[in-house]
Amino acid sequence: MEFVFVAVTFFTMLLAITSGSNLYFTHNALVEATRRGARFAAMQPASSPKPGVLRTGTDVGPSLDAIRNFAIYGNAAGTGSSVLGLQPSNVHVEYKDFGVGTGSVSVYIDGFNFTVVIPFIGRQIAMPPYRTTIRGESAGTLPGTCP
Repeated sequence: MEFVFVAVTFFTMLLAITSGSNLYFTHNALVEATRRGARFAAMQPASSPKPGVLRTGTDVGPSLDAIRNFAIYGNAAGTGSSVLGLQPSNVHVEYKDFGVGTGSVSVYIDGFNFTVVIPFIGRQIAMPPYRTTIRGESAGTLPGTCP
């Protein structure tokens, strides 16, 4: 009888440790997705609008769909498997005074829920927003054409 109580407690703790590790993996994957999307967005030419462009003042950003796809799938076409089942509606892009050597671009993910898989404690945890901001740098401009 004692083995039953000890075994249930032991395996519940083992599943809790596994679930905690999965939560940490999820955190790292979301951080990496925002970093990858922001780096891709910072390397896009600010002056070549495409379908789904974002306009702030006189600045024009590249295709927001391509940036979201790059953050989620790792490629601009949006093919392959998504990171953690993210949806494009979870990924947001903000340009601020973007250009060569000026301004910044931010990619953030919000509205993602992590499902806890522990016996008797099955629930969802709302993950906090993850944001990566990168400055304009070359903004996709070739060295010979920079001002």
